[in-house]
Amino acid sequence: MKVKMLSRNPDNYVRDTKLDIQRVPRNYDPALHPFEVPREYVRALNATKLERVFAKPFLASLDGHRDGVNCLAKHPKSLATVLSGACDGEVRLWNLTKRTCTRTIQAHEGFVRGICTRFCGSSFFTIGDDKTVKQWKMDGPGYGEEEEPLHTILGKTVYTGIDHHWKEAIFATCGQQVDIWDEQRTSPICSMTWGFDSISSVKFNPIETFLLGSCASDRNIVLYDMRQATPLKKVILDMRTNTICWNPMEAFVFTAANEDYNLYTFDMRALDSPVMVHMDHVSAVLDVDYSPTGKEFVSASFDKSIRIFPVDKSRSREVYHTKRMQHVICVKWTSDTKYIMCGSDEMNIRLWKANASEKLGVLTAREKAATDYNQKLKEKFQHHPQIKRIARHRHLPKSIYSQIQEQRIMKEARRRKEVNRRRHSKPGSVPFVSEKKKHIVAVVK
Repeated sequence: MKVKMLSRNPDNYVRDTKLDIQRVPRNYDPALHPFEVPREYVRALNATKLERVFAKPFLASLDGHRDGVNCLAKHPKSLATVLSGACDGEVRLWNLTKRTCTRTIQAHEGFVRGICTRFCGSSFFTIGDDKTVKQWKMDGPGYGEEEEPLHTILGKTVYTGIDHHWKEAIFATCGQQVDIWDEQRTSPICSMTWGFDSISSVKFNPIETFLLGSCASDRNIVLYDMRQATPLKKVILDMRTNTICWNPMEAFVFTAANEDYNLYTFDMRALDSPVMVHMDHVSAVLDVDYSPTGKEFVSASFDKSIRIFPVDKSRSREVYHTKRMQHVICVKWTSDTKYIMCGSDEMNIRLWKANASEKLGVLTAREKAATDYNQKLKEKFQHHPQIKRIARHRHLPKSIYSQIQEQRIMKEARRRKEVNRRRHSKPGSVPFVSEKKKHIVAVVK
């Protein structure tokens, strides 16, 4: 005798709640759902509104410095450890999970101009106005021991920037020139320069680790090859670049933070025109840092705000500000892509969420499914005028808002003047110049 049995998996018909609520099977026949698109549009509209309602990006303020925060550095292996240097020569190590200062070092006399960690995370380097480079242990001194640096290098001029190699025991400093140092030596392995002005920032490429980029006060961005010990290329912009940052996913792409309120993303293989000009700040951009995914970067500005830009968009997707935040000098994106840190003039380090409306903590399966569904709906209807308006709307401080209006008037006046010149000049004498090429003065090889 043959017996047939029906076997059913409870996951297919019981919802994952504490109550045994039966899951209703759904027939996906489109004839039974005549208003599917209007229903999805309403859901997308509600999801967009709720995203703005729950957008609470500010998480914590790390107090303790007695002067403006001038530089920040991430630990290469510990997500919770952050280092900060202030304008009074003080360096602090912070624990982000506990939001407390774990260690304080009086490292320099005058400003701490730069700070970077060793690639293995065992020590870190600082430079200051007292013309010294100091190496410190990441772990604090033992009980009863004094806080002393591992090594001290006394230079001839003030150093303005430092960065460590991503794989080897080598670091680079900049000031009057770019110097490459071996950790075991007190004199540089090689020195490179191109021009005569002081260099404000130097950065190693995280992928092609023998490449460096630097920016100088004579409006130059210079690329160097450490293997040949020579400069490779130089691009001259209209105004001075404060710092650059390499894309961690594309070896040949970097972004420059400029004094003309813009950021320029360049492909180093074709420097005659930037890939993208990012325009939203209303004052000089002082710092920039990429997300570990390489798809977005965050910028810090003199206009008392930080902005998050997609790499392929000219406008920012997010702007963060508080009433007390003054000129933002440095900014970092954490290695887990979740958080952003910024240091500003009024002695505070602030911690922000990279995604303003993201829920922190562990998500249940249903919460994750609902979040993914809402995200897909928002992407589907993102170009609808009503949804686009709600998603883009941001509250801005009155100072920034009025400066945006003023810049809009000035830009329109420049455009009108150019149109009038072209209209009353000989054909071809006033050529059309794209926004990308307007700010490039020259490229030297």
